[in-house]
Amino acid sequence: MNTDNDKKIICVVGTRPEAIKMAPVIQALKNEPWVDLRVLATAQHRHLLDQVLNVFGIEPDIDLNIMRPNQALTTLTARLLLDLDDVLLAEKPDAVLVQGDTTTVLAVALACFYQGIPVGHVEAGLRTWNINNPFPEEANRVITGKLAHWHFVPTEGSRHNLLREGVADEKIFITGNTVIDALLTIAARNITLPLQIEPDRRLVLITAHRRENFGEPLRHICLAIQALAQKNPDVDFLFPVHPNPNVTDIVNKLLANKPNIHLSAPLDYVHFVAALKRSYLILTDSGGIQEEAPALGKPVLVLRDETERPEAIEQGVAKLVGTHVDHIMQATQHLLDDTTIYQAMAKGISPYGDGHAAERIVNVLKEHFS
Repeated sequence: MNTDNDKKIICVVGTRPEAIKMAPVIQALKNEPWVDLRVLATAQHRHLLDQVLNVFGIEPDIDLNIMRPNQALTTLTARLLLDLDDVLLAEKPDAVLVQGDTTTVLAVALACFYQGIPVGHVEAGLRTWNINNPFPEEANRVITGKLAHWHFVPTEGSRHNLLREGVADEKIFITGNTVIDALLTIAARNITLPLQIEPDRRLVLITAHRRENFGEPLRHICLAIQALAQKNPDVDFLFPVHPNPNVTDIVNKLLANKPNIHLSAPLDYVHFVAALKRSYLILTDSGGIQEEAPALGKPVLVLRDETERPEAIEQGVAKLVGTHVDHIMQATQHLLDDTTIYQAMAKGISPYGDGHAAERIVNVLKEHFS
């Protein structure tokens, strides 16, 4: 039973990655007797968000259901600010937690700033130092970094990024990344891949959906996959396709009906982790997968020119290959052909945490409010 002495904390999620990374924090806060926990879903990504919340048994207390077809970022941000203002006035939380770098995160940080409510930023301090790449994520996290009260950073490098921007050291807490908490929990389950792949065949897992890769970059990615599949008929390629028409139109046009390329709807998180475990290597433009795959000993080729997660690159378990057809093909073929190169990248090093990040975040909040 909640009492007058309890501290009301709202955890906000809007997209699938946010829900995955916030779920361990929500679960940890549920076990704290001093917390009056509320979960707010903006539903920036409706269907994909709901999938993850169901996996972790989380039911939102407040649901803004904000997404509309082909909604511009300006419209999305404006609608979020107006709806969030009403929620914060009604709920009067003692703290609000956000995760990552989405438009949801930016809007929550700004709405809380206007009302004087302290914000905790989970996965703070990631930077490419290029405000336009990734767009709009880099701007979202830089602005949130100016407004947050607690900065829960995954690595020492993220801490240094914030110090460089003038954030006070006493507001920065190295916790590791909560994605590893979530990953290890799900990976421990015995989940079978919803796809029939012969045991002796290698599997290349692909994800590509970032806004900056829409258009020609995605077309080049698909052309590289098409050529790789043709050159390696003994290898299977699995591409769960994001539902955005900017992705589906190009992917289906170039990769459908190829014998060893498997296009699927987005996998729910449990089955996606099963795909990560079954894969031989990963091609991705996702930020979260750059964190997850190394923890499972899977080499990652990053389909971007820059990354805000340099630790995996520095440790040699991920490599930037961009979206040039030849670069993607060469890097992938090297891993398929050369076991020495492969083993050097498949080291099972996890630069992003040990599975106890949520626990550390809760302890910081507990110490503050006690």
